[in-house]
Amino acid sequence: MWEQVIEDAPRFFGPWNLLFLGEALVNTLLLSYLGAGIGFVIGFGLAIGRHPRLYGVLPLRIAATAYVEIFRRIPFLVKLMCVFFAFQLSGAQASLFTVALVTVVLSAAAFAAEIARAGIESVPAPQWDAAEAMNFSRWRVLTRVVAPQSWRVALPPLFGYAVGFIKSTSIASQIGVLELTYAAKILNTRGFSALLCFGTILVVYFLICWPTKRLGERLEARLGRRAKA
Repeated sequence: MWEQVIEDAPRFFGPWNLLFLGEALVNTLLLSYLGAGIGFVIGFGLAIGRHPRLYGVLPLRIAATAYVEIFRRIPFLVKLMCVFFAFQLSGAQASLFTVALVTVVLSAAAFAAEIARAGIESVPAPQWDAAEAMNFSRWRVLTRVVAPQSWRVALPPLFGYAVGFIKSTSIASQIGVLELTYAAKILNTRGFSALLCFGTILVVYFLICWPTKRLGERLEARLGRRAKA
């Protein structure tokens, strides 16, 4: 086995294969960071819509809560297939990458909404009362009182979920999206050692996930020091 890995390595890391892996890496990064970033913004909006002291009118609270509870409990692969067939039934012309990106956004929004809700609810009630007593508008309460404090609570777990979404993008290979796992499968079918193909992808995933996790830990420590100051 190791003899085959050593023999295949020069051809495996040739220019064309590296370009192929580079394209898959870019798609993985876009699915992970772009999808999670958009989803987190939407999720924060959902959290605001769920809170009765911000913009949470009853119909909006019910719709946002239903969305969050449903999408947090559906496996990523099932959501991916539902979005895939939804695009097909609608007749919309969308690439497989778009299908996967939409799925990541929908998933990230649901998880981020729950994290942001916890952050908003961490703001002490007397501060809400004081802001209302000073006749702050809802927007001013959100930007001056709620967001600066809830961000410290919500940011660290958001990075944890971002790492999870990086790994979840491998499931997009089930519908043929060219990301790292799918690239490894293709290279394996071309005759390269499975250990070499998937071992390389393992290292690449680690090099993506570990810095993201470390960045979250550094921000968490920094925000913790600011809170104590």
